Amino acid sequence: MKLAFSSNAYLAFPFDETCRRIAAAGYSGIEILADVPHAWPAGLLECQKESIRESLERHGLTISNINAFMMNAVADPRQPYWHPSWTDPDPHYRAIRREHTLRSLRLAKDLGAPHITTEPGGPAFEGQPRGAAVDCFYEELMPCVELASELGVGLLIEPEPELLIERFDQYLEFVDRLDAPVVGLNFDIGHAYCVGEDPEDWVERMHSHTVHYHLEDIAPTRVHQHLIPGQGAIDFTATLAAIRSTGYEGWLTVELYPYGDDPDSAANQAREFLLPLLEQA
Repeated sequence: MKLAFSSNAYLAFPFDETCRRIAAAGYSGIEILADVPHAWPAGLLECQKESIRESLERHGLTISNINAFMMNAVADPRQPYWHPSWTDPDPHYRAIRREHTLRSLRLAKDLGAPHITTEPGGPAFEGQPRGAAVDCFYEELMPCVELASELGVGLLIEPEPELLIERFDQYLEFVDRLDAPVVGLNFDIGHAYCVGEDPEDWVERMHSHTVHYHLEDIAPTRVHQHLIPGQGAIDFTATLAAIRSTGYEGWLTVELYPYGDDPDSAANQAREFLLPLLEQA
C-alpha cells in the first residue's frame, strides 16, 4: 500500500508548490484536485497540462486519483463542494456537473491518472422523491460511464454523508443498476464511520468494488468533519490491517481539506501516525 496526499488541502498554493510540499512531507503520491487553482479542466491549455506533468516528474510524485468532487470554480453560494449536483432539479446545474465530469475523465486520460472520483448524487431537494433522484443520477451519469469505458479511465463513486448515496448498501444497489465494470468505489473511511459503518467491518465486504481509499479521522460524535488521522475515534490499526488482509496494494490518499491554513503540518502529522501502522499491518 502506498500513501498519497490530496491537493485539496493546498488551495492557497499553485500546483508546483503544492507538489513540492507534498513530496517534502514524504508522500510518493498526489491526488490532483480537478478544480481551481490546480487543474480546473474547463480552463486547462495543453501547455498547462504539460506543466503539471513536469511538476510531477520534478518532485517524484505519482497521481493517485483525480478528485472531480469539489467545484469551487463555480462558486455556487449554496455549498462549494456538492453543488452543482447530479440531482439538482435545474437541468442546467446538472449539466454543469456532467460536463465537468466528462472533462475530468479526459484530463485523467491526458495525465495518465487511473481514475477520477465523483459525488454520489446530490443532497435532498425539497419535493424530490428518492426514486426520482436516483433516476436522475443514473441518467446524468451514463454519458460519463460511456466515456470512461471508451477512455479506459475508472469512474469512482464516493459515498458521502447527507448525499443521495451515503451507505454501502445504497452504493451496491446503484452500481448493480449501472452494470459497468469501469465504475468502482472510492472507499472513504471517514464517511463510512460518519454513517455508522465502522470501516474495519466493511473493508472485506466491499473489497471487490474498492479501487481507491480516502483516509481521514472523525470525532467520536461521528460528525462529518475531517480530522488528522490519530486525532479522532476511527480504529486505524484494525482498518489498515483489514485493508492489508484483502491484498490491496494501491493508494491510500489522505484527504484533509479543512487544514488549508497549515496543510504542511497536517500532512506531516498524518504520515507520522500512519507509517508505523502500515508497517505493522
